[in-house]
Amino acid sequence: MNCSTITPTIVIHGGAWAIPESLLEASCVGVQNAARAGYQILVGEGGSALDAVQAAVRVLEDDPAFDAGTGSVLNVAGDVEMDAIIMEGQHLKTGAVAGVKNIRNPISLARKVMDKTDHVMLVGEGANLFASKMGISQVPKEELVTQENIKAWEHYYKFKLTVEDLFSNRGDNNNTYGHDTVGAVAVDIHGNVACATSTGGITAKMVGRVGDSPIIGCGAYCDNAVGAVSTTGHGESIMKVTLARDVLYNMQQGMSSQAAAEKSLDYMTERLAGAGGVVVVSNHGDIGYHFTTERMAWASAKDGILNYGINPKETLTGKLLTEAS
Repeated sequence: MNCSTITPTIVIHGGAWAIPESLLEASCVGVQNAARAGYQILVGEGGSALDAVQAAVRVLEDDPAFDAGTGSVLNVAGDVEMDAIIMEGQHLKTGAVAGVKNIRNPISLARKVMDKTDHVMLVGEGANLFASKMGISQVPKEELVTQENIKAWEHYYKFKLTVEDLFSNRGDNNNTYGHDTVGAVAVDIHGNVACATSTGGITAKMVGRVGDSPIIGCGAYCDNAVGAVSTTGHGESIMKVTLARDVLYNMQQGMSSQAAAEKSLDYMTERLAGAGGVVVVSNHGDIGYHFTTERMAWASAKDGILNYGINPKETLTGKLLTEAS
């Protein structure tokens, strides 16, 4: 690959779901902040795509507007169980955690799994024990839960109602509670791609339920030969079609990032009536993003330009504070 033709690029999503009016501004601001953080590493510091997606997702995990880290939703027992995955495209190294508790930044724990173990995924108590071994501090559940998510738990006690309300295809929907997954994809100046996805799951999910987010090929996938994908939406549907890997397959058949994203999500809708969204970047910096839910907060940074949106067919331009040096 000719690295001189590669433009460092990062694309962020803050979750595809029925985002209410009350969260529009916070969601747009949050994904822009994440894009800036990741782009600073790619361009301002000349860093790796892997470090960029981790930094971007950490910004989203620290933002209570999103369902990841701080801001995670509650399961049926009123507890917080979080999932995350991070992957790099050169050697396909991957780290993931599922069902972890009391961790402020699950994406950083997933990175430790990648870097410090021979495994791909750790779950539940084992993941928390590993966090302690790695010196990652654990926080009280109360520091991860917002009052809005407590109200959501009370309102959406039945799992099926939550799925129908949060992840319905576009149409009339008066939902005012709930959140969804966050994620990032990037390509750096060396042509290395990476992806990261993190979530608190679905409000009132069963104890121990794990969705698509930490599952390789479902919540995220990347390969330097093609590009990187992070997904969001109804986890059970995403797992059944291995959505992230399907997008890259379509790209391998010659489709652009955008066309591949649209085809894969259309297939999930046709096959399962499942709704969701994806962000995509090719190994040369070709951007794609698409969603079949009512809204998805997204942002991209490339060539010193920051774009973002939240409604269908909407592209706005923000201010990218970090310019290429």
